[in-house]
Amino acid sequence: MNPMLKYTLARLGLFVAVAGIALVLPVPVNVYIKLAAALLVSAALGIWVLKGLREDVNVYVTGMVQKRKESRERLRAALNGEEAPQEQ
Repeated sequence: MNPMLKYTLARLGLFVAVAGIALVLPVPVNVYIKLAAALLVSAALGIWVLKGLREDVNVYVTGMVQKRKESRERLRAALNGEEAPQEQ
């Protein structure tokens, strides 16, 4: 599965879990305030809980950037009539 999709789903799942807990608590506060608090708490928890997934996304994006860079260089070489570097 795509690491970006896994991270996004994990981030959403973390928010849903924290929001579910916040909505069940018997605190006389507006629902929107509970959801805002859940958003802040899930964002703070995500820093530690989702660290591994965030690192996977970083590696994935770095790899994609490198592939695009190499592809762009091959295309430029082909358009200039030069010999394209060998694919690895």
